Amino acid sequence: MSRYHEIKFRAVTTFQRRIGNPILGRLPSQTLLETTGRKSGLPRRTPVGGRRIGDVFWLVSEYGDKSHYVRNIQAHPHIRLRLKGRWHNGIATPLPQDDPRARLRTLPTVNSATVRAVGTNLLTVRIDLD
Repeated sequence: MSRYHEIKFRAVTTFQRRIGNPILGRLPSQTLLETTGRKSGLPRRTPVGGRRIGDVFWLVSEYGDKSHYVRNIQAHPHIRLRLKGRWHNGIATPLPQDDPRARLRTLPTVNSATVRAVGTNLLTVRIDLD
């Protein structure tokens, strides 16, 4: 990762961790991804954007496997997802072979624009819901 991308990554993730995620996580309409911490084993909740299509929820991670929630998924793929105030169980799978930029064109516009603007290592994640 270049020096520029490293600085951008640190600035964005610090903002998300300290300001964005705590605020967004409290909004009842916000989609939340609950993973199991790969080291702690504790539930970890992260606000995410994406779209449900049938029994599959699609999202694109801005930082690929540098994102803690992606690392947690790699260790424990069983997740919970809060959609429109209702919790769903599912199995999440990172898809490095998928084209994340093409996938973003199928997802909500505002979130996709943000992911494209701040992301440095885009990665598609597919969640098969029960």
